[in-house]
Amino acid sequence: MSRITVDGVTKRFGDTVALDDVSFEVPQGEFVIVLGVSGSGKSTLLRCMNALETPTEGEIRVGDEPVNSPRDDIAMIFQQHNIIDQMTAYSNALTGSLNRNTFLDSLLQRQGEADKLQALEALDTVGLLDEAQQSAKRMSGGQQQRVGIARALVQDPTILLADEPVASLDPGSSQQVMGYLRTAARKRDLTAVISLHQVNLARKFGERFIGLRDGRKVFDGYRDEFDMDVIDEIYGDIDTEGMFAPDDDRDADGGSIDDASSKRVSGGGMGQ
Repeated sequence: MSRITVDGVTKRFGDTVALDDVSFEVPQGEFVIVLGVSGSGKSTLLRCMNALETPTEGEIRVGDEPVNSPRDDIAMIFQQHNIIDQMTAYSNALTGSLNRNTFLDSLLQRQGEADKLQALEALDTVGLLDEAQQSAKRMSGGQQQRVGIARALVQDPTILLADEPVASLDPGSSQQVMGYLRTAARKRDLTAVISLHQVNLARKFGERFIGLRDGRKVFDGYRDEFDMDVIDEIYGDIDTEGMFAPDDDRDADGGSIDDASSKRVSGGGMGQ
């Protein structure tokens, strides 16, 4: 069961209230985007959902189980991809299997064939199978973030969290990364919660939207409710002109992205 529940969560850092009595539930397979300005509580919320922070009050649950420590079935993608530049895309993706292998086996790439195949399939899902042997340091920022997504998929999660995954990318790379994230979530029936501040990207890729302002939930709804009044409620006095610029004519998954895993992936190990 990959339903995740946020129940009355408050998080304080000293006198600062980062989250204030936030509650919602995300059913299995839903793709949710959390919106808000910097400091609204988006990152703190995701860190609480992955037990990287402990709520001051309230509880996070997966199914009926409280989330009190990091779990193998919850994968996290950060603003900074945190991949290892000296390793190939394949080797970085393979590190997602650390939860199933000893450190020494992982260091020597002695994982089983199933894990190695899963790393190749994850790279295929994010459109990087042909670059599997390329050094990460030679990749663009967008490609590196896609390697980070592949590594998260190799963890074999049921819940995928992403904290501002496109914050440092150009618009084209941002759309690609968001397209691959949504494609991966759909194909694997993952429950996904993604934080963003770009409203156009949120509208293009989101199904459900949660708005935070000053640590409080001020909106929770779907596309047909997500209008300019809601944007004003989330962003306050910030100039929102242009946030509803027309989308381009491409499919929201970037055209051929949904076909990215149509290549045949064969088993067998690959070196670093």
